[in-house]
Amino acid sequence: METDLYKHKGMRRGLVQHLRQKGIRDERVLAAIEAVPRHFFFEKAFVEQAYQDKAFPIGEGQTISQPYTVAFQSELLRLKPTDKVLEIGTGSGYQCCVLLQITPNVYTIEYNKPLYEKARRFFARYGLKPHTFHGDGSEGLPMHAPYDKIIVTAGAPVVPRSLLKQLNVGGILVIPVGNESSQKMLRITRTTETEFEQEEFDDFKFVPLLGREGWDAGN
Repeated sequence: METDLYKHKGMRRGLVQHLRQKGIRDERVLAAIEAVPRHFFFEKAFVEQAYQDKAFPIGEGQTISQPYTVAFQSELLRLKPTDKVLEIGTGSGYQCCVLLQITPNVYTIEYNKPLYEKARRFFARYGLKPHTFHGDGSEGLPMHAPYDKIIVTAGAPVVPRSLLKQLNVGGILVIPVGNESSQKMLRITRTTETEFEQEEFDDFKFVPLLGREGWDAGN
């Protein structure tokens, strides 16, 4: 099992300071980033890269997101310790670990089977207990809906209707939407049973959201 040394903790403090300078203000999110050893998600040869503010390949054509992106999306969610959260795109498991620092009630679904299995083993090794699923995240996880917060960690061509339906009234969906080269970060709040409020934020670049309501849908 990997060790979390004083050096690593110092590097995380430096990363949190960098995120503050870039405009992240949510103290729960910053504390979560400081608490999660990001180097656990890297091969030993790449530990020095773990606390740089960069995305990094994790295999299967996927990446572990840039820490700023993780912090930015997490801040947009306005997370509370009582929230029931659905994460679309488990990937390495890093974003899920950040969410778990704030609320224990996290459901996460991954489209790619080898990544799903790897993340599941990671969670088990460190005694973490998100609800993990393999399947089409573009359709959400209706059997466990509704959710207070939904976060999508892949770029979608449109906002999947299934995800909107699975939000509680007052719930928030954070999702990057656009083409395959650039997406606009959206925060969508369900204000009533039939009404939604949409806010637009910065442009990002994510791997594509695959599935029936993602890029496999003929978009």
